Amino acid sequence: MSEKIYEMITNRMIQLLEKGIVPWRRPWRVGAAVNWKTQKSYRGINTMLLEPGEYATFKQIKEAGGTVKKGEKGNIVVFWTWLEKEDEDSGKEVKIPFLRYYNVFDINKQCEGLKSKRDDQTFEHDPIEAAEKICEGYKDAPRVTFASGRAFYRPSTDSVSVPPICDYAKAEEYYSTLFHEHVHSTGHAKRLNRSGITELAAFGDESYSKEELVAEIGAAMLCGVAGIDNSTLDNSAAYVGSWLRELKDDKRLIVQAAGQAQKAADYILGVTFEGTD
Repeated sequence: MSEKIYEMITNRMIQLLEKGIVPWRRPWRVGAAVNWKTQKSYRGINTMLLEPGEYATFKQIKEAGGTVKKGEKGNIVVFWTWLEKEDEDSGKEVKIPFLRYYNVFDINKQCEGLKSKRDDQTFEHDPIEAAEKICEGYKDAPRVTFASGRAFYRPSTDSVSVPPICDYAKAEEYYSTLFHEHVHSTGHAKRLNRSGITELAAFGDESYSKEELVAEIGAAMLCGVAGIDNSTLDNSAAYVGSWLRELKDDKRLIVQAAGQAQKAADYILGVTFEGTD
């Protein structure tokens, strides 16, 4: 039965991708690092550089009537800008990317005189029994902790962290996020020994991108088994699509990743499978 669900999920995801999709996925309420003035989330590598919070530059803080606490050090935020330069061969003006940075301060922890603009709304949900059973049935599951703003699997400690269920407008998205990180955890050397987890990979490189495909497709498969795929598949397809673009839109990679995702889903479900790629 699971294999048929896996196939249906993979085929539907391909259909959604072919229709065109939105670029990113973060279904929980904003709890990550945001610009205090605009409340827009930082993106890219800045999500790794900053802890969850509201950040402002020294100039923004001063203009708003606040102050930075004595002894506090700024946090680095990086961004790309374009420099115009004359090409030595053609003599034409060309634009080259240039990495720059600036400092920001957490207005709640490092500043005085400023008020948070964050919406602290939370949501009440009943657990979804079928999804809970899948998590409980993951026999050698990693330790799971709950913290707002960020979801990740850390191989070095074999641990998962996800925002708590009250941070999601839909309970289904909480389980999809948790399943995503659990699928990552199956790649640990003591489980399925998947190269996307066991080998050090830089954010956005090919190995990292392929592992993200495996994790999200595996999460979609587990949502299908739990009967909640209709509520999560559009977001899953959006997330997969963002990584496919990193991999030059090679749709064949979905089929390859789906094979590894099926192994991961079966491992979590405790299903014995025969070797497939």
